[in-house]
Amino acid sequence: MMALAAAFLGWLFDGFEMGLFPLIGRPALLDLLHGDAAGEAGTWFSVIIATFLVGAATGGVLFGWLGDRIGRVRAMTLSIFTYAVFTGLCGFATEAWHIAALRFIASLGMGGEWSLGVALVNELWPGRSRAWIAGAIGAAANVGFLLVGLFSLVMLNWVEHWRGWALAMHVPEGVVESLFAHGGWRLLMISGALPALLIFLIRLFVPESDKWEEVKAHGGANHWRAAELGGVVLAGLAALVVTWAWSPLGLSPLPAGIVTLVGLVVIWKGFLHPVNGYLKRAGGSVDPTSARRNLALGAVLAGVALLATWGSVQRGPYWADQLTAGTSIQHAKEMTQIVIAIGAVIGSFLAPLVGDLIGRRPTYTLLCAGALGATLGFFTLNDSYGTSFLAWAGLAGGLSATFYGFFPLYFPELFPTSIRATGQGFCFNVGRVLAAVGGLQWATLMSLAGGDFSRAGSWMCMIYVVGMVVIWFGPETRGRGLQ
Repeated sequence: MMALAAAFLGWLFDGFEMGLFPLIGRPALLDLLHGDAAGEAGTWFSVIIATFLVGAATGGVLFGWLGDRIGRVRAMTLSIFTYAVFTGLCGFATEAWHIAALRFIASLGMGGEWSLGVALVNELWPGRSRAWIAGAIGAAANVGFLLVGLFSLVMLNWVEHWRGWALAMHVPEGVVESLFAHGGWRLLMISGALPALLIFLIRLFVPESDKWEEVKAHGGANHWRAAELGGVVLAGLAALVVTWAWSPLGLSPLPAGIVTLVGLVVIWKGFLHPVNGYLKRAGGSVDPTSARRNLALGAVLAGVALLATWGSVQRGPYWADQLTAGTSIQHAKEMTQIVIAIGAVIGSFLAPLVGDLIGRRPTYTLLCAGALGATLGFFTLNDSYGTSFLAWAGLAGGLSATFYGFFPLYFPELFPTSIRATGQGFCFNVGRVLAAVGGLQWATLMSLAGGDFSRAGSWMCMIYVVGMVVIWFGPETRGRGLQ
């Protein structure tokens, strides 16, 4: 039970960290760009989101490898420490690129925590309870998203009181003004360091996976080689180069496209490098053909869901802030994030239960169809902020987040214990790279849509159609249990 509690809190804070920037991104960038280049805020927003996704992808593979090599629990503490400390440091940024760099390092730990927590809990809680556990995993991160919105809302309502208390405690006035200016984004970022306290709980009370201990006892953990992590580092660097190519400091579209194609090849081969090495040394204990097929399948399935979420629905708070700019409406972005998160908590909890009832492939197909319909409704039926906007945001948030309950159920079933953390980390996190590259096309979509935010969002979410086809090339694992 302590493992589940610690993992739940880890995912909750993971969601809190991920939800911070979509909420405070616009005011933070307008502050850091000093109003002179406010038109660049939208582009920098996409670049920082992409940088986060690239870092999470790299961290998922790195920390997944570490979890298969030294154990789930020890690796998890390192991942939480990484994302907590470097998220907190974002509160001291003075340039937009500072946030991009710090978010990249923080996201290494965020990507790792997902892979490790999913592996640990699935191995400690096998059998029929796995669907409920998968739902809890998906819901936890979205509870974190919800807490970001609530915390920001409370902070804005109490900002004058908190400013007064800080001054009464003799905090320098310049520091106080910096912390609470522009929606208090610096204070929110600094609060992201709090999850570091989880490390003590994990180290004291969380047991290691008995399945991993058994693999270790038979020498399975020794097949991993640290030297092969060079491929992962190279892949991460390639992903950063692709991100730079589409940034305001980067290249024109044609050379950026060429860099992207080359970069994707390097990313794929680099992230696969340690897995390929393991499969060669493991002999016949792992079927390499099946493992590689499932790695590719999982990466595409995750890429579809992540691109649609980060490329469209997670822009909801930013869109709400745009729609209400210059009006008397307050807290639009906070309320948008709150309703998206509430829908996401419900949707991510229910999805694995449906998967256990009707099967993995039909469920993923239904999730794609439902998310496509809800997201199209959100973007095409709203042109102003109000009750309808919030209702559609909640529905789109709920259906687009169902995948985050589905993946913790399906991905562990695709791999044996010896490569489970690395395998599912590869799937989810290469999916993040695909989402990052796709999300960087937002500026292009906006240009093609004549600056129409809703039209660009509608085009982006059509990626769900790809998922509805690809899932039928994957195995149906309902009733099989873990390998």
